[in-house]
Amino acid sequence: MKDKITKERLEKEFDITQKALEKARVLSQEDPYRYKAARECLDIAIRYCSDAGHFKEKGDFASAFGALNYAFGIIDAGVKLGVFSDHELY
Repeated sequence: MKDKITKERLEKEFDITQKALEKARVLSQEDPYRYKAARECLDIAIRYCSDAGHFKEKGDFASAFGALNYAFGIIDAGVKLGVFSDHELY
């Protein structure tokens, strides 16, 4: 089945998301609220990635894949909004 999430595909997504997390840095902001919100978003992305690991251990590849996509989406949005460092994520 073409749409099946294989172990190899999941590993690729883990690799991409973990590299993005390693590179993501909250930019210093003059606005304390914006800085706090950016830090919270990065923390959420880290927790989604951690959740993905737990799902993977249980054999729930679909939930792991979804959690990784949420994590990466948060990081990507932070870069585009200018609250995370601007660099190539992958």
